[in-house]
Order: sequence, then structure tokens, then C-alpha cells
Amino acid sequence: MSWQRYKKFYICGVKNRKDMTVVSIKEFILFLLFLNLSLVFAKEGDDQLREKLLEMTNHTRWEKVAEIPLRFNGYHTQGMVKTGGYFYMSSVEIIRGTKRYEQPQDKLDRDEGEGRGHLFKFDKEGNLLHDLLIGEGAAYHPGGIDYDGKYIWVPVAEYRPYSFSIIYKVDPETMKAVEAFRYKDHIGAIVHNTDDHTLVGASWDARELYHWTLDDLGKITNANVPPESLGVKRRSYYVAFQDCKYIGGHLMFCSGVRSFRNETGSFRLGGWEILDLRDNRPVQQIPVTLLSPFGAIITGNPCTVELTENGVRAYFVPDDNEKSTLLIYAMTEQEQG
Repeated sequence: MSWQRYKKFYICGVKNRKDMTVVSIKEFILFLLFLNLSLVFAKEGDDQLREKLLEMTNHTRWEKVAEIPLRFNGYHTQGMVKTGGYFYMSSVEIIRGTKRYEQPQDKLDRDEGEGRGHLFKFDKEGNLLHDLLIGEGAAYHPGGIDYDGKYIWVPVAEYRPYSFSIIYKVDPETMKAVEAFRYKDHIGAIVHNTDDHTLVGASWDARELYHWTLDDLGKITNANVPPESLGVKRRSYYVAFQDCKYIGGHLMFCSGVRSFRNETGSFRLGGWEILDLRDNRPVQQIPVTLLSPFGAIITGNPCTVELTENGVRAYFVPDDNEKSTLLIYAMTEQEQG
């Protein structure tokens, strides 16, 4: 049964109560039961995915099950969600890179640069279905994205820390973006905590976390609170978040990478982290050492996960521009030792 069909039926039915037949009422009741069961099964699926992710350790094995080159220029890939059998990926097209200032100017360490923000929709074969240009002026850098069952939440920021962001919500069916609010910091990733009706954003390198409250109409109530008052310092620093997802139970799943350097050289470490949003503390940290075919840490850019009939699947697009490739991994049995 189609929701669009019954949404139309319900609206017509309210206007024409006398014309409603017994059969139509029965069908509508069956639809409501079907919808309720669908919501129950969806919640059970979310619970199972969360449990599987919390069971992961550094001994968890991942097996590559597919490697799908994208049939379009992915530019500098950022965040990704999967819903309805399609992938939605944010990306920044860099026209002119930013340049460092000799001295910081009002906390800003570089100029605006120039670019365009994209939200791509593509299928499982890597075919581009829609390219939504998103952003405004110097705010052209989309970040990590989240899907709450209705909207894809997309932060688009200036390409520099301590700057400015516009937060959008996008209908994945129509690919129409609506501005939700603006904030005076670079927001590099965002999730919708549907359990307590808040949005949670991570700043550049996830140095700070912000919690914005939503009212009954879905409007932000505290967007005017300045970053120095609203921000909460992160308590772990081993990876900088690139993409985050809300996985229920007040938990946020994040994927990222960080470079480490000392007198002998440097290396990049990828990893996953699960945070409890009630106190902003990590409850699970998993190093991820997998590399792309081009040598990139696979957690460095977009990442999303889902529970399938074959277990947990993880999706990555770690490489940029013409090299952009969708990598799919399955979680397998634990290694011994």
C-alpha cells in the first residue's frame, strides 16, 4: 500500500466524510496498522545495528564485497547516507583553494577561497541521478550528513575553522533544500538526535560539539546562543570526525581520520567512534586501518553503515575527483588473538 495514496485519500476523506465507504475506512485502518508495524520493524532494525556496532573491537574483520567507480566527478567527497536504495553524498568542488594569512584575522587563519557545494544522488551502479548545488557565497563546503527518516541534514560552511555555516534539510525524494538556520562557526558534520529532538553539530576537526534544540514545529530555539557559550569541548582527539550518523539510544556514530607527527615522521590513523550525546563521552573507539585502491584511509571522507540480511555493511568513498569509488565492506567473524 502506498503512503502517497492514503495521504491523498485521508485529505479527501476529511473534506467529504459522507462519501467515505466502509471499504475505504477498512483500507485506511489496515494502512495505519501497516504503518505502525513498519515503524516497529524500523526501530528493531536500528536497535540491532546499534548493538552490532557496539560489539565491534579492533579484532573485527572486514571483507570487501564491492568496488564501484562513480560515473561522475566526485570532487572532494564529504558525507554520505543511503536510503531507498540510493546514495546521497555531499561534496565540495574547489575552484580556488584557500590561502593562509600571515597573521590570523578575527580568529580566521585563511581567506575564503572559492568553490561550489554539491549533494549528489546516485544509484548502486554509480550512476549520477541528481546534482543539487547547495550553499551560499563563501559557505560552499558541505560536511558530514545525516538522514532522520524524513530529511537529509546538510551543514554547508566556509572552508576555514571558526567561520560560518548554513544548515539545510533536504527532501531526498524531491532534492529540494530548505535552510534551517545559520551559525557562527564551521560545522563539519551534523546529526539529528530524534530521541530528544536536538541537532548535534561538530566543528572543524570536531574540536567542539554543539547541541541545538528543536521545538514542536521543528524550529531551532537556540541558534542565537554564541559558540563560546553553547560549544562543548570534545574529550577525545584520536580522530577528527568527517561524517556522523545518529544510531538511536542517544548515540552518535562517527567516522574520521587524523595525522600524527613527531621527530621521526608522520602517519595517518583512521577510526570510528561512538559517542553518548547525553554527556558527549565516547563509549566505543575502533581503529580502522583499511586503505582505498589509491592508498587513502577509507574513513577519511564519506562513510555510512546499515544492517542487511547478510549483516552489517559499511560504505565508503575515500578518494576524490575522477578516482571517487564506492567501497562496500561486510563485517565478518572476530579474529583470534
